[in-house]
Amino acid sequence: MAALPITVGIRPPHGLFETGPGALRAGIQAIDASGLDRVCVGDHVSFHGGRGFDGLIQATALASLSDLEVQTAVYLLPLRHPVPVARQVSSLAQIAPGRFLFGVGVGGEDPAELRACGIDPHTRGRRMDESLTVVRALLAGESVTFSGEFFDIESTKVLPAPPVPVPIIVGGRSPAALRRAGRLGDGYLGLWMTPGRFADAIAEVHGHAADAGRESVSWRHGLQLWCGFGADPAAARPLLARAMENLYKVPFEKFARYSPYGTPADVAAAIAPFVDVGCRDINVIACADTPEEAIDGVAATRELLALHMAVK
Repeated sequence: MAALPITVGIRPPHGLFETGPGALRAGIQAIDASGLDRVCVGDHVSFHGGRGFDGLIQATALASLSDLEVQTAVYLLPLRHPVPVARQVSSLAQIAPGRFLFGVGVGGEDPAELRACGIDPHTRGRRMDESLTVVRALLAGESVTFSGEFFDIESTKVLPAPPVPVPIIVGGRSPAALRRAGRLGDGYLGLWMTPGRFADAIAEVHGHAADAGRESVSWRHGLQLWCGFGADPAAARPLLARAMENLYKVPFEKFARYSPYGTPADVAAAIAPFVDVGCRDINVIACADTPEEAIDGVAATRELLALHMAVK
């Protein structure tokens, strides 16, 4: 399959991680064969009553089973101490040099999850800023001495530094997230937004980077979408609605505007305007009747986006 000026990834269905290694291997083989560019994973410790999955553990499993890019999208960094996280990321980068994208976010959809980890939800943004500062320096091989509101670190190194620098992609929609992406990230990951808002967000990120004197960043800007696939929108919508409502515990109508569903042509048509305003990395959380149909739907969407780019 021809290379695209964009990349398209998929979050492997959760069931592949829950039914044994054979199912996971088979699922990743199917994703490899589909021509997709990347696999991504989420991260939760105890979400809405206890559900969760560790993003770095799942990313390591995927990196060991495939040569595709792997991205955490997103890892809830404020729930952890930055030094052991830097060690985990460094270890993963040794396994998959040049293939890991460290996507991070603050979380907060379920404040109880933060409190369960001993974190005041109101401090998660400030903790993220301190953690990112520390993690970036440690992953660069620097000796870190840091004294902040939440972390005190003295003359600490995490070696060896990753053989290929690990891009840090900052997710979120708030002004603080855009500032963080510009000052401390290598890219921005949007979620639940319009194409116009995405374009404005990227401009804001670049403005914050310029203010911080960061003029030569190799940016990786992307978008993550929940998408439903079926024979038509009427068939795809309930699959998507059920999955999102089960996870987020709010009505699907809150997300419907930002979460395309239907055939691959319907989904590609919804994503194309983001590509037109500069989005180059796309992650799809796909819902369908079976994992195979989800993979096929995202792969077909990729092909349609390739056609869209070819005629631009």
